[in-house]
Amino acid sequence: MNTRVLSVRRDIQAEQKADAAAERERLGRRGTLVINLLSSPGSGKTSLLEATARHWAGRRSMAVLVGDLETDRDAQRLAPLVPVAQLTTGGACHLELPLVQRGLQALGDPAVDFLFIENVGNLVCPASHDLAEHLRVVLISTTEGDDKPGKYPKMFRTSQAMVVTKQDLLPHVPFSIEAVTEDALKIQPELNVLTTCAIDNSGIQEWCEFLEQQYQEKIESVYEPAGNQ
Repeated sequence: MNTRVLSVRRDIQAEQKADAAAERERLGRRGTLVINLLSSPGSGKTSLLEATARHWAGRRSMAVLVGDLETDRDAQRLAPLVPVAQLTTGGACHLELPLVQRGLQALGDPAVDFLFIENVGNLVCPASHDLAEHLRVVLISTTEGDDKPGKYPKMFRTSQAMVVTKQDLLPHVPFSIEAVTEDALKIQPELNVLTTCAIDNSGIQEWCEFLEQQYQEKIESVYEPAGNQ
């Protein structure tokens, strides 16, 4: 039996990337910074979002799209604080742009300052999918070990920031912020590194100030008031 190898020489995700770029531009011109939050399950994405919403209450507007395989438990936690829509994948290990766009429509396509996408807990598949974010942030908790960047390099290489969560547990777990930072910076030398604890709000002000700085850099230069669009 003869075997032929065909070289396509084409990015199979080219159409999806173009759609994501167009959506990113649309949201930026509307004045919305989109943040894609990624991590292993249980790293504290929802807790970080709860603390962020409380810190910004009455000062900054935000909405959240919550991705999970099943249930809307995280969305229920966030609903008293911010507009939120549940994105249930039904078993898929990551979110894709069409589902994100449907979630936006379910929220009424809100003109908020910050739109957070809480991705499915997974350090592998989500790294390969552009969801029209302006900023990709990977969380790593002190309870999951400081060796994750080297084990899952694409996730850290494609992110602009790393947030170490649950810093209050440092005295009780074998985790080194210095080691995880060194490992991550080998992969992505320009990675911004922050540490937080959502329970006592340690690092939350610095996290929010970092996001506000990103807003200034990425959105204010392209923002077009509604009357000018």
